[in-house]
Amino acid sequence: MAYKTILVHLDQKERAASRIRIAANLAKAEDAYLIGAAMIGISTLTFREARISEKDPALAAHLKFLAERAEGFVEGFVQEVNAMGVLSYEGRVVDGEANYGISMQARYSDLVVIGRTNLNEEAPIVQPDFPEFVVIHTGRPVLLIPPGYEKDTVGSKVLISWNASKEVRRAVTDAIPLLRRADVVEVAMFNVDSEPDMRDEASVTDLAVYLARHGVNVHILQPRQARNIGTALLEIAKERGSDLLVLGGYGHTRFRQFLLGGVTRTILSESPLPVLMSH
Repeated sequence: MAYKTILVHLDQKERAASRIRIAANLAKAEDAYLIGAAMIGISTLTFREARISEKDPALAAHLKFLAERAEGFVEGFVQEVNAMGVLSYEGRVVDGEANYGISMQARYSDLVVIGRTNLNEEAPIVQPDFPEFVVIHTGRPVLLIPPGYEKDTVGSKVLISWNASKEVRRAVTDAIPLLRRADVVEVAMFNVDSEPDMRDEASVTDLAVYLARHGVNVHILQPRQARNIGTALLEIAKERGSDLLVLGGYGHTRFRQFLLGGVTRTILSESPLPVLMSH
């Protein structure tokens, strides 16, 4: 089990620099092919379907600007990963906006690395729901890097939020390449008496054995009671010095594009450390 194709989303250098370096270091460690994808930001099919001519001078100038901006993101990516010694990589300029563009590119990737939305950003390139959309729609593990994160590696001390649900079971399996290299992997549990999938007392013991068979150094923390699990999880991560969270991405498509559970919303909006999610 390994990551052999890693996809990283490209945008402004000040947002993407750490994300690119983290993806590049993972590609080197996994001997993986690294793809950097920059979205133009709008699909040209939109204009064709609306019968709007792309030759309109104002529209043509704007599309040219968007394409050149994406090309600049790719050029910066190529320079960075080449300097870091990544052996196999490519940069892509992709027609379309980020939500669907990255989700489509992720179909043939083992890991997707994106930034977490900064809601205070004045001129964001991605929509506010970008991280949630990618987590729910790609069917791939997604590594989310928070705004302003400065480290170039992740996963030396990992914290798993475990409730034995199918979402977190998948996330743990998807994270095994990272977990194997971690110095220690700790497992946090909350409100176990009320978790339907935790009624089997062997659940966490079986998890520990499963991970140990993969060469993971795992430690089970004492279960805790918490009203706000997302906040409690971030507090434990701070206490334990964790540098990566692993949890399931809970949500379903109804009414809006998606509705996320409270834990997922809290982590996506507040986590100061990288998060690996699967859905």
